[in-house]
Amino acid sequence: MRSKTLSRCSTLTAIAVSAVLLPLSAAHAATAPGTVNRATSDAFGRMADAVLTDRTAALLDKSRTAPRTALASKSTGGVKLTAALTKTEDTAVTSLRGTRSRLAALGEAYTAADTKVTVDRTRVLGKVATAWVTETTVLTYKKIHGDEPDTTGFDAHHVLTFAAQSDGTWKLSDLRTTDKGLPQVNQPVTAAPARMRPMAVVDAPPAATSYPAPANPKKLTGGTYDYAAMATYAEKYWKNYNTAYRKFNGVGGDCTNFVSQSLLAGGWQPISTVTPEEYDTWYYVANGQSDSWAGVNEWSWFTQTAKRTTPLANVYQMDVGDVLQMDFDKDGSKDHTMITSYRSSSGIPYLTYHDADTYRRSLSSLIASYPTSAYYAYRT
Repeated sequence: MRSKTLSRCSTLTAIAVSAVLLPLSAAHAATAPGTVNRATSDAFGRMADAVLTDRTAALLDKSRTAPRTALASKSTGGVKLTAALTKTEDTAVTSLRGTRSRLAALGEAYTAADTKVTVDRTRVLGKVATAWVTETTVLTYKKIHGDEPDTTGFDAHHVLTFAAQSDGTWKLSDLRTTDKGLPQVNQPVTAAPARMRPMAVVDAPPAATSYPAPANPKKLTGGTYDYAAMATYAEKYWKNYNTAYRKFNGVGGDCTNFVSQSLLAGGWQPISTVTPEEYDTWYYVANGQSDSWAGVNEWSWFTQTAKRTTPLANVYQMDVGDVLQMDFDKDGSKDHTMITSYRSSSGIPYLTYHDADTYRRSLSSLIASYPTSAYYAYRT
């Protein structure tokens, strides 16, 4: 994109997270840059697990929640949150309970979740320690309609900052997500910068988000495009990236690049004739790509102008291979691109996307998490 886990946990104000802490002198924290030892790195990972698990637990069906005891059983020390971060996380958990309520109103709930955190690397500089971690979370859908997929899952990447204390321990002072795309269901939302639209471009209108929607099925195979192949591609490479393509995670996000790959796999033909307009072409080559291949708004402008897509009146009309875009803050500039890789018989589309890498997230989950965003649905 360019432009613009697990049972119930107590709230983080009450957590004293278990950790094996390396004394500052042993970590050389006050003297020179370096890395912490394995025990402290594991402690940092458990802290990340506690925070992210606490967020996700707020989404679980109330009838399935119970006290979480895994961290307590590992306790050998004390890492805590700073007062400021405690307040921030309490607000996040409260907000996520609101998301859970909106999900319930839309007929969706999760019965269980599992979060695993991997510490990718650590660094100590003076009295500050930094840990880069990968969160892998899987949520189990409650069978309300009976035709939901079993699970949804995602990989997300975070940076944690720890402040050294005078007693030789650490406090977590900041946790931020480094993925550039759509925040995950257990993440707070941040706005993206606006993107100007050229005057001559054709753009899609926002779609309604009411459920259910009038039927608008399509033939998945045997036509001009193979929509099943698009979904197969997306679900193959949602987590393990196709090495035949460059990644755009660090330069605005990989979401539209990933969707373009999926569309190509289903039969979309490149257009590489050079024109003065950034939205007239759609292609990927070894030494470059069109703006419309990797840019959220440019993709929309190209597909609408070239009549590659038609707008759908309601997002719940999306079928396999159809594309959803979101404008988080309704500023007229779209922020994120996703592809429908599964549709239940009760009419719920499920989206697969990059940044953060996500498998079969329900449309209902998106709407419940971001009720004030604008949604654009494209029939491909």
